[in-house]
Amino acid sequence: MATPTTDRPASGRHQAAPTRLRDQLVGRRKFLTYLVAGSTLTVATKLGIDAFAPGEATAFPTPSLPQPADIQDLGDVLILAGRPTEGLLFTVEILENGRVRVALPRMEVGQGLTTAVAMLVAEELDLPLDAVDMPLAPARPELMFNQLTGGSNSIRSVYGPVRAAAAAARSRLRGAAADRWGLPADGLRTEGGRVHADDGRSLGYGELTALAARLPMADLVVRAKSPSEFTLVGTSQRRVDAREMVTGSFKYTLDLDIKGATPAMVRRPPTINGTVKKVNNLDKVRAMPGVLDVAVIKTGVAVVAETFGQALDAKDALDVTWGPGPIDDLSDEDIRKELRQATIPFIPPVTLPGQHEFEFDWAFLPHAPMETNSAVADVRDDGADIWAGMKSPIVAQQQIAKELGLPQKSVTCHVVQSGGSFGRRLFWDGPLEAARISQATGRVIKLMWTRTDDMRHGRARPAAHHRYRVTAAAGTVLRMEHHTAFVETDWTHGLGEILTATSAGLPGGNFGFAQTVFLLTVKSPYNFGVVEQILNEVPLNMHTGAWRSVYSVSSRGTEEIVVDELAAMMDQDPYEFRRSFLKSDAQRAVLDKVAEEGDWGRSMDDMCAQGIAFHEEYGSRTAVLVELDASDPEDPRVTKAVIAGDYGLPINPRGLKAQLLGGLTDAISVTLRAGLHIEKGLPLEGSYSHFHYARQKDSPTDVQIFILPGDGEPGGAGELGLPAATGAIANAYARATGKKPRSFPIHFPVDFDPFPR
Repeated sequence: MATPTTDRPASGRHQAAPTRLRDQLVGRRKFLTYLVAGSTLTVATKLGIDAFAPGEATAFPTPSLPQPADIQDLGDVLILAGRPTEGLLFTVEILENGRVRVALPRMEVGQGLTTAVAMLVAEELDLPLDAVDMPLAPARPELMFNQLTGGSNSIRSVYGPVRAAAAAARSRLRGAAADRWGLPADGLRTEGGRVHADDGRSLGYGELTALAARLPMADLVVRAKSPSEFTLVGTSQRRVDAREMVTGSFKYTLDLDIKGATPAMVRRPPTINGTVKKVNNLDKVRAMPGVLDVAVIKTGVAVVAETFGQALDAKDALDVTWGPGPIDDLSDEDIRKELRQATIPFIPPVTLPGQHEFEFDWAFLPHAPMETNSAVADVRDDGADIWAGMKSPIVAQQQIAKELGLPQKSVTCHVVQSGGSFGRRLFWDGPLEAARISQATGRVIKLMWTRTDDMRHGRARPAAHHRYRVTAAAGTVLRMEHHTAFVETDWTHGLGEILTATSAGLPGGNFGFAQTVFLLTVKSPYNFGVVEQILNEVPLNMHTGAWRSVYSVSSRGTEEIVVDELAAMMDQDPYEFRRSFLKSDAQRAVLDKVAEEGDWGRSMDDMCAQGIAFHEEYGSRTAVLVELDASDPEDPRVTKAVIAGDYGLPINPRGLKAQLLGGLTDAISVTLRAGLHIEKGLPLEGSYSHFHYARQKDSPTDVQIFILPGDGEPGGAGELGLPAATGAIANAYARATGKKPRSFPIHFPVDFDPFPR
């Protein structure tokens, strides 16, 4: 496919727009909002002056075999593991006042899940959305593997079961009305929370609920609606909890009024996983105002006081002799060296003609949700109640019970909606710590982690090294080898059990937890001939965890950089090159949409450039076009973004736009400035003033997001927004500055005074 010629200066930042787009695509919708952007030291080398000047060469794809994630992705595995208990997931309760209550066996952390599931319930029951209440279910061990929130799996896994449960309730209500009136049920209809007969009679759901509960199910015909009948699903709806959030009335864990709950905080070691040897001034701290108790626990020294202020003062006053941690002698460069050494060599190790190699480094990254780790725990001799945000509450219940020496059934884990997660709340370290303090002191404990606790002793996305070798010849890519090494990711939050239980059915078998997750999530969307992907891990005793988009954000983000550089080597326009090598029309549709709406190839000022990238995962796909201004090389800023998403059947387009918007903000942050510096066994970052997540002042004021119409079943949403945005930002940076970014975040100085250890 020939690319259009261009007239542009040698700076390499201008392209001719592909004229085919204007003939292919129609319609333009604007979605304007504010985003955050960031700036950041770069490990970079100079591009050739004409590196991105497209010529008349033609690219021909070499078909690739399906990869494991094409056959069965991680979401499919989670759905498969939950299938035996999916019939137990939902109980629809019709109250006498006509409201509907459905407990959600997944966790809401701001992703809009309660709204989307409430929409499905309201759709099937022909109810107004505001008549549905969607509390979070506590840990339900009978669900086995079916109460884990993660992997962009929630809507995919509950879409069928919740509709079936709501449809059954609708059938019961119609049956009750038919019984009351002596009419056939199939002649009745439901609308507005009422059952209607053709003669004008109607009854509200609340009037029918008692009778409906007594009807024998064998007499009912249950049919969920066809998507062609949907009137609510597919329309943009605001969050059901939006008003509570913006007015401050929403209750998070520390807002709960649990009888007797007493503030507690923990003094933590000066290095990760350090130990307590001795508290040198225990009596003095116990005598401080408001202090109720001090207890040594596995993770440090806990202080219980009448107020959090008093607990904080006492915590800071502690004089502790600390034992060493397992990585006290390691800093960033040591870890990077280990990762490079752990990356599996290519075979043969010698680079042959037509082969090109690329290497990338990624720093550690904290989850840094707005709500820090917190929990309430009431541990008694005969049982315990725990309140906290838990995305894997069944495993949390099991582990907390084991730690306390209690039967699992005696521990109740109440799941509380949280202010952010990004993978952080897959772990229950906060609830477990609160339970330990409660058991040690005999008090009901309300535990709060400080921001510094969360930054330095919380979970972090592991650092990684990526190495690519691409074999290209005669206008095509014959082979792409991707070998990567990550610091070991902790999968003990329940996903490991799920993979073990389903290993026999996985494509190619179970390669081990990390490699299996890697292969079930990371795939190249391009026809690049033989594609090889290998993950290796470096076992370090650190607090790690899956961060949003897990392996894909760095793996696919860097692959999109490689794609741009391959296009340059083949004298191709980056958009046209992608279009030629993508595997399906559905993939090309989102790419075409952003190229058209974003005016790909338009003339731009010096030190400004566009970048484009694509990503597909969990049955969904997206493309991102950004414009970046690097006129201040130390503070590059994304000034515009155009995003298109295809999620199959979109439940709530407004919520999906929010997911893509959040993904863009995360990508701006981690690509340009945000990360963790490790120095002698401890992160230097201790607060948001140190961790350079994108600020509002850096926001692009021109953002357009398009959700393509679709059908079938919904795809995943939470993970999708980052990898393409990461690749597009990095590519725009390369074109604007003439430098190839190889280490992320690109600008990463220690430009702050670290807090004392």
